[in-house]
Amino acid sequence: MNQKARQVLGAELFRASRTREVGAPFTERFPGITLEDAYYIQMSTIEQYIANGIKVTGKKIGLTSKAMQNLFGVYEPDFGSLLSHMAFNSGDEIPAALLIQPKVEAEIAFVLQNDLIGPKITARDVLDATAYVTAAIEVVDSRFRNWQIRLPDTIADNASFGAYVLANTTVSVKDIDLRLVGMVLERNGTVINTGAGAAAMGHPANCVAWLANKMNEFNTPLKKGDVILSGAVTAAAEAKPGDYFRVQFDRLGEVTISFSAQG
Repeated sequence: MNQKARQVLGAELFRASRTREVGAPFTERFPGITLEDAYYIQMSTIEQYIANGIKVTGKKIGLTSKAMQNLFGVYEPDFGSLLSHMAFNSGDEIPAALLIQPKVEAEIAFVLQNDLIGPKITARDVLDATAYVTAAIEVVDSRFRNWQIRLPDTIADNASFGAYVLANTTVSVKDIDLRLVGMVLERNGTVINTGAGAAAMGHPANCVAWLANKMNEFNTPLKKGDVILSGAVTAAAEAKPGDYFRVQFDRLGEVTISFSAQG
């Protein structure tokens, strides 16, 4: 796939995010699409967001669990960009018109106090470069019909990013073992998932180290001030209009979000 074709598909995804129109997966339309194609399509889409005044506030990591990697037949995660117009505070309501087919994931977010430049970044390097961690919700979404996606589709689609929400509580990584942090996810007051930090590649810092080293392949370091969503510690939960979600992490506090009713 040449660069012009990648840019055309990036523009298609950018339009879809505005119109909320879903399309056929790229892997269905272009059976030869590669992961390299997919990442460059993603980058083309992000360039269009930036051209429209939207800022990149950090990165998100996906496919961090063995279960998800097995589902897609891969052996490493993927990544996408966090965007400023889809950043929410705990307790906010997300207008239904902003999303297409959202799902909610519970994650641990890292906020960096120093740059992280691969290769050879370790989990220890990540912890040393982290200003604080906090509880987070990632809302994943898809511009492809009915979530009928394969790996190149989700990568091209900014790793299925929809929105993100950070808690108000911040914790130093020196004060907590993130592997052992337990989590409860509730929807409309009912517990639907539980998990722990170790679900993300054994330790969430391992995920961020992977990302820093992967970004080196694209000559893009992780920067001071970046928010890094380190990967889901539970399966994604479908979100419908009117739903309310609460995530409670041991020692990291809670983060909540609701979705407005249609219309």
